[in-house]
Amino acid sequence: MSGLSRLGGFGEILADVGPLEKVVLAVLLAMSVISWAIILHKALQFRLVSGESARFLKTYRESRRFSLVASGAKRLRQSPLGRVYLAAYQELSASGAPPPDVMEGAGEPGEEGISPDRLESVQRAMRRVHATEIERMERYLAFLATTASAGPFIGLLGTVVGIMNSFQAIGTQGSASLAVVAPGISGALVATAAGLAAAIPAVVGYNYFVGRARHWTTEMENFALELANLVERRLVRSAKPF
Repeated sequence: MSGLSRLGGFGEILADVGPLEKVVLAVLLAMSVISWAIILHKALQFRLVSGESARFLKTYRESRRFSLVASGAKRLRQSPLGRVYLAAYQELSASGAPPPDVMEGAGEPGEEGISPDRLESVQRAMRRVHATEIERMERYLAFLATTASAGPFIGLLGTVVGIMNSFQAIGTQGSASLAVVAPGISGALVATAAGLAAAIPAVVGYNYFVGRARHWTTEMENFALELANLVERRLVRSAKPF
């Protein structure tokens, strides 16, 4: 029963606020809903990124064949490391000749080897995918940053309007009693609370997901360097006389 009375009281507050305050509350509600949708989407995305990257690295460390690792990467499309690897593998295969099948430490290098131009093209392909993956992981985070910074100020606008309404009511009715000022003040407080309610989850989510994106940016950079070194070792070894 108390819950119903509180709900009714909140409905009365909303009924008393002016049209501009209702617009402010509607904007904040929309920003909050979108922010929570982005937070849930990003949480799922980074969970998939982490899980599939762990599976890809396991395949990469255990397999000794480029082609087998590429097959595994094609099944793990949410792994940024797998996408970097696929870019390198496809660039190596672009000339029509398959890349050396032995990854490291066993077997002989390919007879044709890898030219320095192909090595440079592989590095460019990995950098291109690296930039694309960063953009994919940071997508929609700008909206969280906007909500985090603008939410309190939009709420403050509703607060100012509510206080102005209270002063207008005092001037109109010639009384400063609680019954006169309470509707405007309560509307002002609701706008302030709504602004904070929209901004706090947004700023927490933004900081967390930016940290995760930076982590995977570093992981991609390290993996691309490791893969480039591996391909370069194949180049150096293929240049030695048999």
